[in-house]
Parts: sequence; C-alpha cells; structure tokens
Amino acid sequence: MNVLSQRVMRLPTYAVGQIAERKRQLIAEGVDVIDLGAGDANIAPPAVAVESLYRAAQERAMSRYAFQIGSLEFRDAVARFMERRFGVSVDQLSEILPLIGSKEGLAHLPFAVLDPGDVCVVPEPGYPAYLGGARLAGADVEIFPLRPEADFLVELEDLSRERLAGTKLVFLNYPNNPTAAIAPRDYLERTVAICRKHDIVIAYDNPYSELTFDGYRAPSILEIPGAREVAVEFHSLSKSFGMTGWRLGWAVGNSEVIKGLSKVKSYVDTGAFLAVQRAGAAVIDRAEELIEPVREQFRVGRDALVTALRDVGIDCASPRATMYLWVPLPEGVPSGEFARNLLEQEGLAVLAGSVFGEGGEGFVRLSFIVEPERLREAAVRMARALDRFCAAKGRA
Repeated sequence: MNVLSQRVMRLPTYAVGQIAERKRQLIAEGVDVIDLGAGDANIAPPAVAVESLYRAAQERAMSRYAFQIGSLEFRDAVARFMERRFGVSVDQLSEILPLIGSKEGLAHLPFAVLDPGDVCVVPEPGYPAYLGGARLAGADVEIFPLRPEADFLVELEDLSRERLAGTKLVFLNYPNNPTAAIAPRDYLERTVAICRKHDIVIAYDNPYSELTFDGYRAPSILEIPGAREVAVEFHSLSKSFGMTGWRLGWAVGNSEVIKGLSKVKSYVDTGAFLAVQRAGAAVIDRAEELIEPVREQFRVGRDALVTALRDVGIDCASPRATMYLWVPLPEGVPSGEFARNLLEQEGLAVLAGSVFGEGGEGFVRLSFIVEPERLREAAVRMARALDRFCAAKGRA
C-alpha cells in the first residue's frame, strides 16, 4: 500500500540521524569514536539558564500553553538584544516570534509565504531544513549552487529573468553552514535591493552570528536599509550557548511575514515551554558576557584543527565564523563513500558534503567541537584514511 505523499517521497534521507545511530552502535562495540559530524558542541548551558529554568518550572503558570504570544519577558529580551547587538529597534509584539528552535521556524516559513508552484531559491550546499520546508509546501525549488570561486554567495542576478520574476522566497545563511562563508555588507545591500524590486522574501538564517573570530562581527540583515520590507531573520540559542536540546529561538523582521508564520505555527504547535523562554530571556540579557568564553573555546578548537590538518598535508581554510571547517577532498574522491569509510575504519565521524546536496560534493564538513588533543588525533585519522582510500582507488 502506497500511503506516503510524493512530497515526502521526494525528500532525501536526513543523514545526520543515521550517523548518530551508527556512532551509537560503534561505541557499544568498544570503538573509540571522535564525532566531528554534529553541529552540537559538548559545552554546558549557562548556569543562569539552568537556575532560571529550575525556578520557573516550579511555577504552576509556567506549565500552561504558551501559544504564539509566548513569554513577554522573552520577547522583551530579544528586542533589547537586537538593539544592543545590531543597533536594530524592533517591536516586541509585531516583529518578533518565539520559535521551538530556529529550525522549525525555517521549515514552516514556506507555508506562510509560498503557494504551490512559487519559486523558492535554496542554496546548495545548505541546511536541509530549507529544502524540506520548501518541498513540503509545494514550492518550485530553484537550487542555487554555492561555488568557492564566488565566495559561496547566492547571487540572485545569476538567475534567468523568468526564474527571478517567479521567485517569492530565498534562503540565505551567513555565517554559512556548512561552508563557513561570510557575507560582505555590499553583498547584503545589493541582495536586499533585488528582493525589494522583485517582492522576494528573504529568510536570513543567522544562528552563528555570535560565533565569530579574528575581530569579525557578523551583521544582522536588518541593519541594511530597506531590509525590514522583505526580510525575516532567524536566531537560535543552540549553537552559541550549548542549548541545542532546549529548542528555543526566534524570528524577527517584517511584521506581515511574522504574522503569517505565527498563523501557520498556531496550527502545528502551541509554543515553546514558558519556563524555557524565561531561561532564554535570562541568557539573552547576558549574551555578550556569556558568549566570550564559548567563542574563545571555539577559536582554540579552530586553530588546533586547522594546524593539525595542515601538518598532515590536508589543506583547508581557517574560517572567521561558525564551528565548521569545509575541507576539500582530492579530485575524484566521493564524499559519501569516504565519510562512511572514515567512520567504519577510523572511528571518525564527519559529514559528507553530499549530505548538504549535490553542490556539496567534493568536500567534508568537520566541526571543531571537541578538545584540541582529540582534534589533533582526528586529523591523523583522517589523513590515514585518505591515504588508504586513495591508494585503494588507484590515486596514490
């Protein structure tokens, strides 16, 4: 009996979950696994979050439905953060929406702004939630390949006139997962101008805005004049504050898009746990203070992994943001097959570039999320596996 819809059947398998299951099996077999595949750092959530959650969870009112209005103190904290961090003033009620993690907001947004057949531009390689949400909404997906020679930027003017005219939504993500690319201000300015001209909604995914290095500070797209007419930005507490499992984030920007997303969500959820929203507000109000040691930890990890890889002959760029290295493989080495061999033979989990779409082929993504000594060991394992793989394929 064929019970699944064509939309679901057309979705690729979500590979991260499969890797997690195989990792669990290998550990049970006694294998020493180093996991550089997940974007989930082994850092403790802030003490203020835990303490706030503990106190709030004891209040009976915190266990009631949050609905989409959520916690006013969370909304207020977000508004203060956007003003403090980006110089952007937003209305707490009409331009902010609490999310059960930014992922669900990104995946639900296409239902709010697209009709079946509308064009949605999805970057590739890119976060799978973009493609999933667009296809489930019945969109006509336009895959935009991110190329190293173009600095991994989505250039809408590269689309044909007809496709650009039909585009209603574009997903942008800078600092970028998986490539770690950053977006210059002039790029954001011209992209906003194009989207205003063609009435294209920008979904600006910004969960790595605080994980930046070497003096770089990631902007909000809402800093760009005119962006509020077309853009909604997505933020998360997951990456910067070790709160991946807490599932809390927010959307901020164009009030009509926020209203539409809120309406969609009212049919599929009743809001994030209010006690978690209170804890999130406490973290957001101390974000600058709390992020500094996390940022330094990631910087140390980045430098350790980049140095270790280069020491074993694997060239890679040193990113100015995110928690990822986007490492090119030798020509002809398929990323999926290599990543599977690496896990099975060396106990090293990485993400194949192909996990992020065909445009990611030829790369693997490594997260610098473990201790420096483990990162150095990971580099040795990767070099050993790469030499063995290339020799077996006749590329030595």
